[in-house]
Amino acid sequence: MTTRTSNAEATASRRSQIIEATIRTVAEVGMAQTTFARIATRGGLSSTRLISYHFDSKTALMEATVAHVYRSIDEFLAARVSDDPASRPIQPIGTIAPPSGTSSASDELRAYIVGAALYIDTHREDMRALQSIFAASHAASYDPGALQADPEGGPMRHLEAILRRGIEQREFRDLDPLVIAAMIQRPIEALPQLLANRPEIDPHRYATELADAVDHATRLSGI
Repeated sequence: MTTRTSNAEATASRRSQIIEATIRTVAEVGMAQTTFARIATRGGLSSTRLISYHFDSKTALMEATVAHVYRSIDEFLAARVSDDPASRPIQPIGTIAPPSGTSSASDELRAYIVGAALYIDTHREDMRALQSIFAASHAASYDPGALQADPEGGPMRHLEAILRRGIEQREFRDLDPLVIAAMIQRPIEALPQLLANRPEIDPHRYATELADAVDHATRLSGI
């Protein structure tokens, strides 16, 4: 049992090493120029065979990389509950219980917007890599675009669920959840490039302005 556990831990550690090297490589040279050889060099691996042993194709590696970043975003949002009780991960994280107590739909929208902006600010390489993978994936056979304003994507479903709850609880006006979810998600997707081009932007101020605009767009008339 100990040997089996050690082997599993070694495998997980190696996969994590490869994925981290992939993120740094894609962020630096772009998806199109990323090769197993470049990843091996960046990750300090002795051979590309160490990569192909764990990932049988570049597509498989990129899918695992996208999943890794998504998981990182969820962990970041879940950890922010100590600073903002309304913060929730986009997807449930293993056996971690959701925060106790209930928050308003408005508070959860604001927590998502602020949390996503802070993640983007503190994980710029991860976001550059993610966007490069998305840009190259349009012609690919898979579509890992769940971070995009795609109705089937995880963030969009997360936002739409919050918006529908706000409508049902008479916290929000009778709005279209898809439209408002896209209105929230698109500026979040744009933030990595804005930060690259306009380094003077304050991500927290950006998020606060967006959250205020969403609050005005969703509130019941007269409130």
